Amino acid sequence: MPAFWDTSAIVRVCVRGQVSSRAKELASKPGTAPVVWWCAAVEVRSALERLKSDGGLNPSAYLACRRRLDDLLTSWREIAPDDTVRELAYIQLERSRLRAADALHLAAALVWCKQNPRGRLFVCSDDRLIVAARDAGFTTVEID
Repeated sequence: MPAFWDTSAIVRVCVRGQVSSRAKELASKPGTAPVVWWCAAVEVRSALERLKSDGGLNPSAYLACRRRLDDLLTSWREIAPDDTVRELAYIQLERSRLRAADALHLAAALVWCKQNPRGRLFVCSDDRLIVAARDAGFTTVEID
């Protein structure tokens, strides 16, 4: 079954020095292509650019990360921005102490599962977001 992935979990698949065996295992299972929020690719690219400019990635490692991200882009399903995502994000901001981007990820996950998260996986490595996703009813997979 597909799972919803937030940006923090995607980075753990793309960046070799931060790769989580659990994330890699989940990403490679047949039929489990990630479902992501519409701007997840931009957020991952932002993380890659920061790592490159801070010296955390040399040029060849950066290109390898970009290739892994491009490979993921061909397989994942994106939840597009719309009024429902915005309204659900507002609700998440009221319920949890989330940043705006995290509220949008959680709202997109709720749109994906038609607001019935029971039994649906939410893959994440952000402590605050994992708690909010669990509170919303998702089965959470914390990537360390």
